[in-house]
Amino acid sequence: MSAHLTFRDVTLGYDRHPAVHHLSGEVAPGALVALVGPNGAGKSTLFRGIVGMLKPLAGSISLGGLDARDIAYLPQSVDIDRSFPISVFDFVATGLWRSSGLFGGIGKQRQAKVLAALAAVGLNGFERRTIGTLSGGQMQRMLFARVLLQDARLIVLDEPFNAIDAKTSADLLKLVKHWHAEQRTVLAALHDMDLVRANFPETVLLAREPVAWGATAQVLTSDNLLVARRMCEAFDDSAALCAADHAPARAA
Repeated sequence: MSAHLTFRDVTLGYDRHPAVHHLSGEVAPGALVALVGPNGAGKSTLFRGIVGMLKPLAGSISLGGLDARDIAYLPQSVDIDRSFPISVFDFVATGLWRSSGLFGGIGKQRQAKVLAALAAVGLNGFERRTIGTLSGGQMQRMLFARVLLQDARLIVLDEPFNAIDAKTSADLLKLVKHWHAEQRTVLAALHDMDLVRANFPETVLLAREPVAWGATAQVLTSDNLLVARRMCEAFDDSAALCAADHAPARAA
């Protein structure tokens, strides 16, 4: 079976200044993968490249035949404009764009799907509340409800358990495991190494450049984590784009 994701010497960045260097590897269909690394390691940048928000400066990312409709992306909650006057129901309903189109109506059947998604994440009775009134944990539950409706084959979660209570984390982790059991491919950027060790069989350790990629127990060693921290601390944000990054992408 072909990989859902193939990275070929990928470099990603902004204004031709790299944030992720020379990443190569494959993510198999149905894999459950944690992406870890210090702050500033390039995790969110990599996810933006996967979902098509950011074009590689060099190299390539292959989706193995998937297109944008096959990908569900859960951004960090800080990236959501909580001041926008939209209800929880309407926000979650945007997850149906894949099937209804951007301007498609929400009939009774689709309304029932939205309500079922809200119930699945424990937000019964929150339909008409505006998103700005939600707590951090409620916000994450709402974002997960939207992902549920997208029914995607590839799910990309950026810090899904950050700054939320233990009960919410446990509830949402059950959804992640459910998606994995359904053979969906799930990638999650995470900071809690104990959570990663207990629940994610495969891990990518990133520090602007790949440090290690493979079985979680072999990746999350004290030596590897120390190397990653030192690499991020030593990174020069003012450095020019390295010469290798100007090379054309390698052929598949």
